[in-house]
Amino acid sequence: MIKPVLSNRILMQVEKPARYIGNEVNSIVKDPDQVDIRFAMCFPDVYEIGMSHLGIQIIYEQLNRRKDTWCERVYSPWPDLSEIMKREQIPLFALESQSPVKHFDFLGITLQYELCYTNVLQVLDLSGIPFRAAERSEEDPIVMGGGPCAYNPEPIAPFFDLFYIGESETVMDALMDVYKRARDAGCTRRQILKACTTVSGIYCPLFYEPSYHPDGTLRSFERIHTAGDPDLCEEALSAFRNEEMKDLYERLSSELPEKIVRQISTTLDKDPYPEHPIVPFIKATQDRVVLEIQRGCIRGCRFCQAGMIYRPLRERSLETLKNYAMNMLESSGYEELSLSSLSSSDYRNLPELLDFLITELPGQHVNISLPSLRIDNFSLDVMSKVQDVKKSSLTFAPEAGTQRLRDVINKGITEEDILTGSLAAFKGGWYKVKLYFMLGLPTETDEDRRGIAHLAQKICEVYYDEIPKEDRQGNAVDITVSTSFFVPKPFTPFQWASMQHPSDYLDDARTVKSEVRAMKNQKRIHYKYHDAQGTELEGIMARGDRRVAAVIEYAYRHGALFDSWTDCFHYEIWQEAYEKCGLDVDFYTTRARNDDELFPWDFIDVKVSRQFLLNEWHRATKEQMITPNCRQKCSGCGALSAGEGVCFESKKGGE
Repeated sequence: MIKPVLSNRILMQVEKPARYIGNEVNSIVKDPDQVDIRFAMCFPDVYEIGMSHLGIQIIYEQLNRRKDTWCERVYSPWPDLSEIMKREQIPLFALESQSPVKHFDFLGITLQYELCYTNVLQVLDLSGIPFRAAERSEEDPIVMGGGPCAYNPEPIAPFFDLFYIGESETVMDALMDVYKRARDAGCTRRQILKACTTVSGIYCPLFYEPSYHPDGTLRSFERIHTAGDPDLCEEALSAFRNEEMKDLYERLSSELPEKIVRQISTTLDKDPYPEHPIVPFIKATQDRVVLEIQRGCIRGCRFCQAGMIYRPLRERSLETLKNYAMNMLESSGYEELSLSSLSSSDYRNLPELLDFLITELPGQHVNISLPSLRIDNFSLDVMSKVQDVKKSSLTFAPEAGTQRLRDVINKGITEEDILTGSLAAFKGGWYKVKLYFMLGLPTETDEDRRGIAHLAQKICEVYYDEIPKEDRQGNAVDITVSTSFFVPKPFTPFQWASMQHPSDYLDDARTVKSEVRAMKNQKRIHYKYHDAQGTELEGIMARGDRRVAAVIEYAYRHGALFDSWTDCFHYEIWQEAYEKCGLDVDFYTTRARNDDELFPWDFIDVKVSRQFLLNEWHRATKEQMITPNCRQKCSGCGALSAGEGVCFESKKGGE
């Protein structure tokens, strides 16, 4: 029995002590003396959110399949425990072994959203690991980042030894093999990092150096030439005395890659998948089995980073998903299952999968959650099979209030699609609808903003005009309109776009709110909008460069933490950090970008070409026609080079 780090005295003082005790069903415990590599996998947010993240579960499964590796989990302690740990000098620990994170070989941190960056520093701080990679010793673990925010790693680059650009299933095993060989050969920390860079998709900020123009824009992003560096190769010669180590010496002697190429899995059906998911003691944000039905998206929404960096769309086979579903439900005891993807409606075998889950799954009575629906291909036949949806509202994302702006962002749906889909939902017995929009999109006008309220009103009218009173079962239509504020993200056509000031975003929200109140059915329309100041910070982090790291460190040292939580976000701390560190907020947010500006993330090749993104940006700003989705017509984005997925469906007969 592993002894908990936290005493009962401490656990009684904190909210939800089950966050920290480990020992959950299906967690993996190994003998530390029987493994060669200890890997701490961290989600830098509270336990309930991190436990809902499929990516960590996949890495956990993949690494723990190796006999020589033990992967454990780490989450950000909530502020109540964080204060106690600092006061009583308790180091941050992994859940499975309760061992200090500082004693691990690797600390892997998934970066899912920009407002978690101060939590990254909290994890390092509580672990006793120096913030800056350049200040770490031979005894410190290698700190590696990954996830969507790693596609612009520069704002947090000084805090990381390595970044992994791509999907974990591809080269994680190769990375562990290289690390183990280099360490066992007696290599120094710097030599180990250099050896790791020879694994595809691995980026080590230590070996790259940015320079800037007088106006603050990026001039160049250069490799530090290491081929003849005595610290990396000549002094290590003595460690390579036999033929088996020859290839490792060649790795150390080779030059760094000029471009870091995103790694893409082309074998989803064969890749590791968590068929025995860990079951938490407390309710997680997504408290159910998660079945990833496909990866990527055929749509080309010009604001959507995920739709670009996960290209091309790749589907899991129906038989694979059937097996996963049976095994996961049986091993976990869950009675609810969520079908996960960027656009669930686009999975070609969705009706057959639902038939199996609802009518054929042996001995199961499963509630099914089907997120990421597109209202233009809403199927009443499909949705009528999904039991769980009737317990709540349906959620759709028109994103913009007018057809002109929906075409600008390449949403690919019409007002007729929205109204027809809403009517189908109402006829199916749903009367609550949530609609998601963005404010501050490129070319947006007041007419577009007012159009959000008008569209909600038209949906109300569809309900009252088309659904007979006797069929409403005493229910009144309920429309919730939510608006977020637009943030231009790397590797999207809108990466050239400018943002607005927080005050301008709030003015836009007031326009929508005022227009909603003027609608005939305004009592049936509820309006919510996101935090504008947090959006500004997100924009700085999303498109920032290495100079932003000083701001993040200053903010953390002065109390910033859990910035994605509204109750914990303190804008005044960040304003002070901007001033003290000399950061020009407008340079990173409201400034317009030239077509040829070098971006901090341009050294990464995501297999979607910059020229394609620029062409899409020009099509948007000139309000030209929308770009067809990948199943309608190939637009030559570059994802064909992956050699798999939707790009090749027609060659395979659409199978």
